[in-house]
Amino acid sequence: QVQLVESGGGLVQAGGSLRLSCAASGRFRSSYVMAWVRQASGREREFVAAISWSTLYADSVKGRFTISRDNAKNTVDLQMNGLAPEDTAVYYCASNRGSQATTSENGYSYWGQGTQVTVSS
Repeated sequence: QVQLVESGGGLVQAGGSLRLSCAASGRFRSSYVMAWVRQASGREREFVAAISWSTLYADSVKGRFTISRDNAKNTVDLQMNGLAPEDTAVYYCASNRGSQATTSENGYSYWGQGTQVTVSS
């Protein structure tokens, strides 16, 4: 099994920044794709960004969020700048065997517990 643990969520004012981190352990391999998916209250899960040998972003976060990974530490980060109230959600770290990045949550088999991000106006 693969375990994913997120950290770094919190409360921030609109226009501010937050950095989320996810640490992978267990049977995780550095070749696995890693992603961030968010879910706002009362809404379906929404793809945010993914990274394998390249990066993939949702249109709503392009230019504001940056995903990066450290394969030596088995971690993936999400730097979020220019945050807006509509970015408020629980942010989940996700992963899957192989390096195929996808915007579909069905493409990820492993999930963390999530970390809350709240952006006040």
